[in-house]
Amino acid sequence: MWATTSVGDAVAVSSDQFFRVVDALVDVQRAEGGDYSSFSVRGKRFGYYWPRTQTVGLKQLLSEQQALVAERPDVFEEQFTSGGFGWVVVQLAGIEADELAELVFEAWRLSAPEDLIAQVPDPARQARR
Repeated sequence: MWATTSVGDAVAVSSDQFFRVVDALVDVQRAEGGDYSSFSVRGKRFGYYWPRTQTVGLKQLLSEQQALVAERPDVFEEQFTSGGFGWVVVQLAGIEADELAELVFEAWRLSAPEDLIAQVPDPARQARR
């Protein structure tokens, strides 16, 4: 279902694929900010997209942020931390579509109220069907 493009040994997820994952979520607001787009759910920010660098920034638990950056620093980098959350920058050229879908869903879930979470199936699981 998800098409990925090989770039050397890595795979590449297109911007369109990223937007399809975001669009599958409930009650997402997109705002344009000059050089980037931001994504929120009920007023709580969960992601960013920078077209010039083909990267996304996603809200994660601190432990997940640290694990991602330690495991693959060529794909993930620490953006910032806030409260109990760590934001991670993801290079779209180095990630598989299923993994990106899981990270986007988790970022959304960390910001969404419980009533919305119950309405949305995990897009990564949907992609594997």
